[in-house]
Amino acid sequence: MRAKAVPKTNFRQTASFMGLPRAGDGQRAKAAIVGLPFDCGTHPYRIGARLGPAAIREQSLLLRPYDVITDLDPLSALGVVDMGDAPVRPGEVEASLEIIEEAIFEVAEAGAVPVSLGGDGTIALPEMRALHRLHRDLVTVHIDAHTDAYPIEGYNTATAFARAVDEGLVDARRSFQIGMRGSTMVQGVLAHGRGLGYAIVTMEELLRRGIAEVFASVREVVGERPVYLSYDMDFFDPSVAPGVCTPTWGGASAREGLAALEACGGLNLVGVNVNTVSPPHDLGGMSALLAGTVVLGSLSLIARNHQA
Repeated sequence: MRAKAVPKTNFRQTASFMGLPRAGDGQRAKAAIVGLPFDCGTHPYRIGARLGPAAIREQSLLLRPYDVITDLDPLSALGVVDMGDAPVRPGEVEASLEIIEEAIFEVAEAGAVPVSLGGDGTIALPEMRALHRLHRDLVTVHIDAHTDAYPIEGYNTATAFARAVDEGLVDARRSFQIGMRGSTMVQGVLAHGRGLGYAIVTMEELLRRGIAEVFASVREVVGERPVYLSYDMDFFDPSVAPGVCTPTWGGASAREGLAALEACGGLNLVGVNVNTVSPPHDLGGMSALLAGTVVLGSLSLIARNHQA
């Protein structure tokens, strides 16, 4: 990616993910980290996802670039840079959605895959808006305990994937939501999501059928279409990721959650989001470190796509 001398988005400079360089003149990257420190501020008990990007970056310093199995260093292979944080304003939903959309679009338009650090689940909507501007046949693979496609109005963490269908941003008939479980605030959530067109695989079904089988069907349906991968950290069980916005028991172990990520190999990833880390509710940074591991694993998938 060739960064402009005066970027359209005034990214806030922060400590970088794994010590990555900043984007500079003449520098080309095939993937870029973007921090999205935003939450709606409406949850009655757990506010903190706006602090997620900083915590993930901090814990990422414990990671190393080489994959022990493949010997791949995705950071070098992709020339990854850290753009810093988009200048969002937590609690100011519509203004921040516009800022996020432009930040992600700027990175993607320059030829890099945006890999974002959330932030709560609301950020998925402006990311899909940005990516749809470049990829009209966009589909999504949404890994989460919740559909975020609830039958309610407005822009919030429970509606991002419903509004995406309303706005024609994704082809829901070829999109998947994987890992749903637990309790909800309204009835009919799964039925509504399926009515929108999404193929919903609950956590029970995922574990019964097996990760390999489920994601083989994902790859068969999605094919070569451009994919927005949204990975909500509450897909993991609270025993391994306690510091998330909506902890939900019965989730994936660390091994299962990382296996699900690896099973996304071969998908044409054009955007990735890792979201809902809430540092005030974390223990020893373990959720943030696990999120950083998901980010690094996502970069590895993108790097392998470029090598293919």
